[in-house]
Amino acid sequence: MGKIRTRKVKVLAAEILENYPDRVKPDFQQNKLLVEEVLEGTVSQRLVNKVAGYLTTLVKRRLKASEAQEEAAEAAGEVNA
Repeated sequence: MGKIRTRKVKVLAAEILENYPDRVKPDFQQNKLLVEEVLEGTVSQRLVNKVAGYLTTLVKRRLKASEAQEEAAEAAGEVNA
């Protein structure tokens, strides 16, 4: 079973990833600092942690997908060569 996240967490994470793609890292602590900076105001610490955790998950998924594509491209290149 996977983790269930609310729409609010997903929307906030998507907006941060869209607006700050170069600052989002696969490290939870760095993402937490970024989320606190972007969502300044009366945002609960729990929401900050959930958004930062989801951002971390998204970045790790993207890295894994890009590595798989690179490996597939290399394998296709070796077969064609």
